[in-house]
Amino acid sequence: MELINGKQLAIDIQEEMRVEVEQWSKNGHRPPHLVAILVGDDPASASYIRNKMRSCERTGLQSTLIKENSNITEEALLKIIQQLNEDETVDGFIVQLPLPKHISEKKVTLAIHPNKDVDGFHPTNFGLMAQGMPQYIPATPLGMVTMLERYGIETSGKHCVVLGRSNIVGTPMSILMSRKAKIGNCTVTLTHSRTQNIKEEVLRADIIVAAIGMPNFITADMVKEGAVVLDVGINSIEDSSKKRGYRLVGDVDFDAVAPKCSFITPVPGGVGPMTVTALIMNTLKSYKTYYLKV
Repeated sequence: MELINGKQLAIDIQEEMRVEVEQWSKNGHRPPHLVAILVGDDPASASYIRNKMRSCERTGLQSTLIKENSNITEEALLKIIQQLNEDETVDGFIVQLPLPKHISEKKVTLAIHPNKDVDGFHPTNFGLMAQGMPQYIPATPLGMVTMLERYGIETSGKHCVVLGRSNIVGTPMSILMSRKAKIGNCTVTLTHSRTQNIKEEVLRADIIVAAIGMPNFITADMVKEGAVVLDVGINSIEDSSKKRGYRLVGDVDFDAVAPKCSFITPVPGGVGPMTVTALIMNTLKSYKTYYLKV
């Protein structure tokens, strides 16, 4: 069993990007610029944003945080988005989800210009991805594809089972793994909460992508010997032995499943850090495409 160390891989890739950004600066170019919009005081969202901002700093990007109160109107938020769409010094921006209930996430997603949609959520980018055309791939799937490539994991001809059908992770990952590409060419089964005999489906998998949002859902008796497991889940469970009273676990029962795997990601320290890194990768792609025009 080999652990896929997403934390270290993220550091390595960010260093590679830092060297690239430094060279652009030496050539007289402004640094790439990522803006994040945070609405409200959700602790998890604030933590995610801090991680993204720190990663930008390490990579040499300019990062800007726009923080708004949870009572901001939908109209006011859409106006901010339009201003960022028109700002030529901004290469990409994200609106941290979830948003307050009075704001339509659909309207917000559609308002972001596809060229600056470095989260990869806009339907235009999703459609381009589905057709294998240049686009921004959603950050978590891009992070996982990058992990598979960097670790030299063969995917062609393999059977990949994805658990979870969200538009952010499960559905795009199922598309990417089926595409005709270096990381792809899989036969893909997309499972979800309504799938019958889900254990039997997962047992067939050479590659498992667990993004169903249920702690320790994948158990050892669901995984065949030698499988590759990518665990997207981040779930808090009570643990009185911890100072904070809880600990983070994935959608996979790691201790029981890991011995059966050829490769597996831990939680934390697996897919999460690569999600942040993929966001920066998309920002650099925008910078090079629309600012440097290379």
